[in-house]
Amino acid sequence: MALDEPKDDDQVFEEKGTKYVIEKYIYDQAKPIHVDFIDTPSGSGFKLTSNLAQAGGGGCGSCSC
Repeated sequence: MALDEPKDDDQVFEEKGTKYVIEKYIYDQAKPIHVDFIDTPSGSGFKLTSNLAQAGGGGCGSCSC
Protein backbone atom coordinates (compact mmCIF):
# COMPACT_ATOMS: atom_id res chain seq x y z
CA MET A 1 0.00 0.00 0.00
CA ALA A 2 1.14 3.52 -0.77
CA LEU A 3 -0.27 7.03 -1.04
CA ASP A 4 -1.05 7.93 -4.64
CA GLU A 5 -3.28 10.03 -6.85
CA PRO A 6 -5.68 8.27 -9.25
CA LYS A 7 -4.58 7.86 -12.86
CA ASP A 8 -6.66 7.18 -15.97
CA ASP A 9 -6.26 3.41 -15.63
CA ASP A 10 -7.19 3.33 -11.91
CA GLN A 11 -10.38 2.46 -10.07
CA VAL A 12 -11.29 4.45 -6.96
CA PHE A 13 -13.40 2.82 -4.25
CA GLU A 14 -14.38 3.84 -0.76
CA GLU A 15 -14.39 1.64 2.34
CA LYS A 16 -15.54 3.00 5.71
CA GLY A 17 -15.03 6.62 4.64
CA THR A 18 -11.53 6.17 3.19
CA LYS A 19 -10.85 6.30 -0.56
CA TYR A 20 -8.55 3.72 -2.15
CA VAL A 21 -6.95 3.68 -5.60
CA ILE A 22 -6.22 0.43 -7.44
CA GLU A 23 -5.40 -0.42 -11.04
CA LYS A 24 -8.65 -1.24 -12.88
CA TYR A 25 -7.50 -4.63 -14.23
CA ILE A 26 -6.57 -5.79 -10.71
CA TYR A 27 -9.79 -4.39 -9.23
CA ASP A 28 -11.89 -6.23 -11.84
CA GLN A 29 -10.26 -9.53 -10.82
CA ALA A 30 -10.30 -8.94 -7.05
CA LYS A 31 -13.59 -7.16 -6.34
CA PRO A 32 -15.14 -6.91 -3.90
CA ILE A 33 -12.20 -5.75 -1.80
CA HIS A 34 -12.59 -5.15 1.94
CA VAL A 35 -10.07 -3.17 3.99
CA ASP A 36 -9.91 -3.47 7.77
CA PHE A 37 -7.49 -2.15 10.36
CA ILE A 38 -6.79 -4.85 12.91
CA ASP A 39 -5.00 -5.11 16.26
CA THR A 40 -3.44 -8.48 17.11
CA PRO A 41 -0.96 -9.67 19.73
CA SER A 42 1.76 -9.51 17.06
CA GLY A 43 0.91 -5.94 16.00
CA SER A 44 -1.51 -3.71 14.14
CA GLY A 45 -2.03 -3.20 10.45
CA PHE A 46 -4.28 -3.29 7.45
CA LYS A 47 -5.98 -6.50 6.38
CA LEU A 48 -7.19 -6.66 2.78
CA THR A 49 -9.52 -9.43 1.69
CA SER A 50 -10.93 -10.10 -1.75
CA ASN A 51 -12.28 -12.78 -4.06
CA LEU A 52 -8.92 -12.94 -5.86
CA ALA A 53 -7.33 -15.52 -3.57
CA GLN A 54 -10.55 -17.56 -3.40
CA ALA A 55 -10.76 -17.77 -7.19
CA GLY A 56 -7.06 -18.54 -7.68
CA GLY A 57 -6.82 -21.08 -4.90
CA GLY A 58 -3.15 -20.32 -4.29
CA GLY A 59 -3.44 -17.54 -1.74
CA CYS A 60 -4.55 -17.14 1.82
CA GLY A 61 -7.37 -14.66 1.09
CA SER A 62 -5.54 -11.70 2.59
CA CYS A 63 -2.71 -9.45 1.48
CA SER A 64 -1.53 -9.15 5.08
CA CYS A 65 -0.15 -12.71 5.36
